[in-house]
Amino acid sequence: MNAMRLVVVGAGGRMGQTLVRAIQSIEGARLAGAIEHPDSPHLGKDAGVLAGIGEIGVTISSDTLPVFARADGVLDFTVPAATVQFAFYAAQAHIVHVIGTTGCSADDEEKIKAAARHTAIVKSGNMSLGVNLLAVLAKQAARALGADDFDVEILEMHHRHKVDAPSGTALLLGQAVAEGRAIELQANSVRSRDGHTGPRPTGAIGFATLRGGSVVGDHSVILAGPGERITLSHHAEDRAIFARGAVRAALWAHEQKPGLYSMLDVLGFSEGRAGN
Repeated sequence: MNAMRLVVVGAGGRMGQTLVRAIQSIEGARLAGAIEHPDSPHLGKDAGVLAGIGEIGVTISSDTLPVFARADGVLDFTVPAATVQFAFYAAQAHIVHVIGTTGCSADDEEKIKAAARHTAIVKSGNMSLGVNLLAVLAKQAARALGADDFDVEILEMHHRHKVDAPSGTALLLGQAVAEGRAIELQANSVRSRDGHTGPRPTGAIGFATLRGGSVVGDHSVILAGPGERITLSHHAEDRAIFARGAVRAALWAHEQKPGLYSMLDVLGFSEGRAGN
């Protein structure tokens, strides 16, 4: 069986280089292309050399369409505007699109959903097995522990260079809690507190954001009740966990019909498909 031909967009960045290393180490996948923006200093370099694994014969390019035309899938941990454009290109080429980009607006999400009518897209705020298991546990805990007795707070910390907040993972966990309690996250989330805020609203899902140093990603779901507190946590120590999850998602999606999927679908945790 031929290996799945994968393209990494943003190949010169930290996550892009991690994806290149992951692809080369996983059976059934191979790097078929590496894309960077037209002003990148990495254009023309060998993607393997840049990633620290030696020459692999894949040159970093800014010419997206021809590279996509020769591929089976694309791994994308870039920025929302670029991701929307890549979703359009992937839909045109009918290749799998795995999206780890966070910070997408509602309009971005609608455009990605439209692209998913033409190809399989896996989109998740976090690609790791552990975080997606944490989301399942958070949903079950929120369902079992009622909002009248247990308050939910989601705490996350990332490195100083992260540009969006709350993190995509924090929002993924918040959505899991909201689904567990059969409420809308947007209508019940509290993103900041400052000054005289008054008492905490019953049923609110609070978010706290920390930034600093080189933290890859720490997330906790705290359920605080009268006289007791439950904390469900995940600590990411290496970006490779997200890269391996993304490659796994691509291999899974290669066998699927067009549609918008999540990592819960990939890992078999989903109660239903993410939708078209």
